[in-house]
Amino acid sequence: MKKAGLLILILSATTLQSMAQMKLIKRMLSNEKDTTRKASFMPVPVLGYAQETGFEFGLGALYSFYMDRKDTLNRSSNFSGTASYSTEKTYNLTLKGDAWTKGNKYHFIGEVRFRKMPFNFYGLGNNTAQLDADRLVQQQFKMLFDAEKAFVKNAYTGVSLGFEHYHYTDKVAGGIYETSPKIFDRGGGHTAFVGVSQSYDTRNSNNYPTKGFFGRVTYQYAPNIFGGDNFTGSQIKVNIRNFWPIAPKVVLGVQGLYHTVQSTQTPFYLLPQLGNDEIMRGYYTGRYRDENLLAAQAEIRYRFMNRFGIVAFAGSGKVFGNSNFNLQDLKPNYGVGGRYFFDTAKGLSVRLDYGVGEKKPNEKRQNGVYISLAEAF
Repeated sequence: MKKAGLLILILSATTLQSMAQMKLIKRMLSNEKDTTRKASFMPVPVLGYAQETGFEFGLGALYSFYMDRKDTLNRSSNFSGTASYSTEKTYNLTLKGDAWTKGNKYHFIGEVRFRKMPFNFYGLGNNTAQLDADRLVQQQFKMLFDAEKAFVKNAYTGVSLGFEHYHYTDKVAGGIYETSPKIFDRGGGHTAFVGVSQSYDTRNSNNYPTKGFFGRVTYQYAPNIFGGDNFTGSQIKVNIRNFWPIAPKVVLGVQGLYHTVQSTQTPFYLLPQLGNDEIMRGYYTGRYRDENLLAAQAEIRYRFMNRFGIVAFAGSGKVFGNSNFNLQDLKPNYGVGGRYFFDTAKGLSVRLDYGVGEKKPNEKRQNGVYISLAEAF
């Protein structure tokens, strides 16, 4: 009898566990839109491989909620974190926050990042060569905090503070990193910023907008508080986006980005870099870097179900020095991606994108695969 009771208990527990798993799967695949505006949490595994880092594994997660659940116009506040490690003993720990108070009166943005990673350095400019790849190891610590207030409807004026620390080790003696006369502050350094920002935002969502405009201009100045070869100068970023519904469940989004860093001697690690998981997807981050970055992209988004969507994107961009601006040698990029919306009401998604870049003579075509939380823009 005892054995029979134990068997019944085990079968009952197994059945309840299976039912719970089926309920979870059914909820994760449900096409119904949650209108309760409750908080959501989504963990995402970090998996990847690169020659520089080896096999990378870890965990990312995003927590989202509304400061005021009763206000249907209140934007969602999102907090995310990523922790990863690789077989080449590299690590990355990133924490990000994007918070909106009641009535969207205040907007706060924060980021803290610790990173140690090897990467390929190709030199400076818009036409670096694969043959010049020089392996470096970067250690980075970064903090950023922005606070904005809406003084008039949809317009936010803010201030920002930031601190960045870099240290580099060259793994290949005699490479371009060591020999190029254009590279300043090879060993790394400290930088502290203070800045101001102005934005205008009419989007109907800060996660998955289907209509509206967003524009933001930031100016940051780095005073000479550390002395020596540490960076003293300024940077300006201009980020413009617009979204249009062009058919049922289909949205067209466009983005333009300009980033410039100005100083008598700008360290190579602070120069704008072309290519990441948000814009110019398909390019190795840092393959091209210079004093200015100009890029634009368009993305067609088809959300055929509340839970799933697909996208196609294309763009163009380049980096350039202060004295040689032109619209020649623009780098193309294009690609496709899939979306899974783990929070259908807030429009929060996990995205998988494949981007393709240029094909230079005697080199393989540049490309990249990206797994990330939230939309690219």
